[in-house]
Amino acid sequence: MANGERIYGITTGFGTFADVAIPPDRLTELQRNLVRSHAAGVGDALSDAAVRGMMALRANALARGRSGIRVSTVETLLEMLGADVLPLVPEKGSVGASGDLAPLAHLALALIGEGNVRRGGHVVRAARALKDARISPVTLEAKEGLALVNGVQMSVAVGGLALARAIRLSRVADLAGAASVDAARGSDAAFDPRVIAARPHPGAIASARNLRKLLAGSAIRESHRGCGKVQDNYALRCMPQVHGAARDAFAHARGVLEREMNSATDNPLVFAEKGDVVSGGNFHGAPVGLVLDYAAIAAADLASISERRIEKLVNPALSDLPAFLVEEGGLHSGLMMAQVTAAALVSENKALAHPASVDSIPTSAAREDHVSMSPIAARKLSGVVENLAFVLAIELVVAFQAMEFLRPLASSRPIEGLRRSFRRVVDRWTADRELAPDLAAARTFVDGDAVSRLVATLA
Repeated sequence: MANGERIYGITTGFGTFADVAIPPDRLTELQRNLVRSHAAGVGDALSDAAVRGMMALRANALARGRSGIRVSTVETLLEMLGADVLPLVPEKGSVGASGDLAPLAHLALALIGEGNVRRGGHVVRAARALKDARISPVTLEAKEGLALVNGVQMSVAVGGLALARAIRLSRVADLAGAASVDAARGSDAAFDPRVIAARPHPGAIASARNLRKLLAGSAIRESHRGCGKVQDNYALRCMPQVHGAARDAFAHARGVLEREMNSATDNPLVFAEKGDVVSGGNFHGAPVGLVLDYAAIAAADLASISERRIEKLVNPALSDLPAFLVEEGGLHSGLMMAQVTAAALVSENKALAHPASVDSIPTSAAREDHVSMSPIAARKLSGVVENLAFVLAIELVVAFQAMEFLRPLASSRPIEGLRRSFRRVVDRWTADRELAPDLAAARTFVDGDAVSRLVATLA
């Protein structure tokens, strides 16, 4: 700046306006205008958890020391996070091109005391919230507005939270699947470590280990060990392969997101060692969008195979159990609609799993001629994961109901312990009643302590 050099975003305009030189006395105005004009999001506000994630991730990216921003500006962002002053960030409006420009601009808008924030569950003006929290709004200096809005921290925050849930649910899938195997009087032979070692994908090894552990000591399994049945259907027999493939996809996505979380992602980057300011493309969301799409496909597949296990248990043509797992079938419909609901969720996942990252619409007068759509991939993953949680909850409802018809035989110790906890929130189905409250209670149970304690013991 002192030498009068023309440097993108510091002494010039942005995007197509990169050729427009900005006078030194208007550089602060330039940065403020950038934040205001780019705060163009629409739709519902992101969750508080997602916004907290964005703030922490943005601060961490700036802390790499390549962004040309004052330490005090980053510290103010962290003060806001600590004081629960959370910018109101609309969920739509980013294509993941020059980063998540619109969402991050809403974040930066609150930092300068403009726009709305949520504090203590209430929406208030940012200026008021900052004053109440005794935080001074930032007056942006050269480069600071641009440093705050470049990068895909919205994509990583929303996608990362969904991925963390998906990783946990991959273990819940082993748990629900083990219960279904026993309820269907299936075989654990396919989980033999020798079989899995012959095709040693890490996820399959972990999933098979979990299934063996969960089924060990089951009286139900021992009751039919010599029945002569050779093979189960794929939804039971191929759980290590399918669950394991999803686990491996999630592990790959996690590695990419963790690298992204600890990267400098704005443009241009400042290399103070030699005094260089270099324009690049680290803001592009392709690495994030691709793996979030991959994770969504994997989560959709977990829900798909779970729904097939549900169908096996409620369909008398596929099991030796009463139709729809109820006595006096005909007078009572039992759990008929549980499978229908699961099928609807799985079908919705098929649409949500269509990759966002295969699309690109040029923006900014074609200066940004290839964009990633990573934030759309992140939001779609969240939807798939929520549907997966409901499908696994439905599988638990069905599997534990099926076991009622196998009494006095008991499953393994871990599965029986979980069943007892489950029965405290969802009663045995003896006659038709409204099913929706049971499904809602089961969904809450999936996220609860009883499942978490058991999941914590699994690989």
